[in-house]
Parts: sequence; C-alpha cells; structure tokens
Amino acid sequence: MTKEHEEEMAVSDEQVENAEESPVLYERDGAVGVLTLNRPKALNSMTVAMLETIGHLLDDIETDPDTRVLVLTGAGEKAFCVGADLKSRGKEFEAGLIHDPLGLLVRSVFGRLENLHVPVIVAIRGYALGGGLELALAGDLRIAAEGARLGFPEAKVGSLPGAGGTQRATRLIGPGFTKELMFTADHISAQHALSMGLVNRVVPDEDLMEETMKLARRIASRAPLSHDRVKALVTRATETDL
Repeated sequence: MTKEHEEEMAVSDEQVENAEESPVLYERDGAVGVLTLNRPKALNSMTVAMLETIGHLLDDIETDPDTRVLVLTGAGEKAFCVGADLKSRGKEFEAGLIHDPLGLLVRSVFGRLENLHVPVIVAIRGYALGGGLELALAGDLRIAAEGARLGFPEAKVGSLPGAGGTQRATRLIGPGFTKELMFTADHISAQHALSMGLVNRVVPDEDLMEETMKLARRIASRAPLSHDRVKALVTRATETDL
C-alpha cells in the first residue's frame, strides 16, 4: 500500500468514526419516542450538526402515527444542555459568515418542538442554562432531577436570551420571575424552579428517566387527537384575549 493510499484510508476511518458519533440519539419505546442530546463531553451544547439532526428526526416524528409522546433529554450526568457550543460559534464568526446558521436552526427547531402535534416532555438532569433552558421551555412539560441547576447566565457576559426565552419564560412563570432570573443570571435549584412553575415536577436524580417514562406512557395511553387540540388551544390562550 502506498503512502497516499494509507492517508486516504486514515481519512476514511476518521470520517466513519465521526459518522458513528451522532450528536443526537433516537429510539422509540412503544408509543413514546426518546430523543437524547448526545454530546455529554461538551455538556450537550448545541451545534449546527445537532440541530440539523433534530430537524430530520422531527420530519419523521411528524409523519409517524405510532409516536404519541416525545421525551427530550441529554446524555450524561452533568448537563441537559448548556446552550450553543461556543467553539462552534467562534468558527462561524472567524469564517466571516454573513448569516447565522446556528441561530436560524435554533429558532426553527425550537418552534417545531413547541408546535409538534404530540406532547413533548423534557427530562432535565444537571445544568440547563441559557439556550439549553430555552430549549427546555419549548417542550410542554418539564421534569427535573433534584440536582438540576437552571438559569439564564447571559447577563454575566452582556448578552441576552435570544431563542425565545424572554417570551416563553414570561408566558410560563410571569414577568416578575422571568426578570429576576435574567437580571441576576443565577443558577437556581430544581426545587426553586418548581416553586416558580418553571418545571412541573422534581424527582430523585436516579429516578428521572423512570418517572419521565411513566408519565409519558400514561399520556400516550390517552387520545392523541385531544392532545393535538389541547396543545393548540392552550398555546393560543397565552397569546389572545377571550
């Protein structure tokens, strides 16, 4: 084998390895789909590849009559998601891109999750910060492990939540709590989040997925047509007068 062939094989092996490390995992357990952010070493921070993969999976879920509930969670013990991958963002800026591919995908994917015809339950373990918390807010229900920490840290660096967090958090917990979270940039505990109404339930860390799946299966056993209509009507209720 020539040196050139060895180099070609090395590149091919690397490409195969990268292809196998999918940034998102998906499986279906009966009528419940489970979508897992799969970048635990990077605290499940979001990249273009991750969001594009989620978009493709949503294409399938939207046309799959057998999926009645979607569970969204993050791999590993440290974080659900800590927002955008800053290294990835830095490369975009260095490349001088005029458009914002990650930002465009964030708005598209979050909107599609919010408007998905099936209930979306977000299981939060570890950190859910910035864009990661905004992602969680795009779901219908949120279950947090006791050790979870949630917050909008943008004010520490002179930024602001730009993926719908100001709107979705305000609709969920009101302007007072939303401003407190965003002004202070504090990381709050799961119990504090529960008291605000930011999450629906808090469970022991070791029981997070078991309790989430238990709720998901119970919801999946109900009429999907009702879920679709309820989602649309409740969402509309937060935006319009009687």
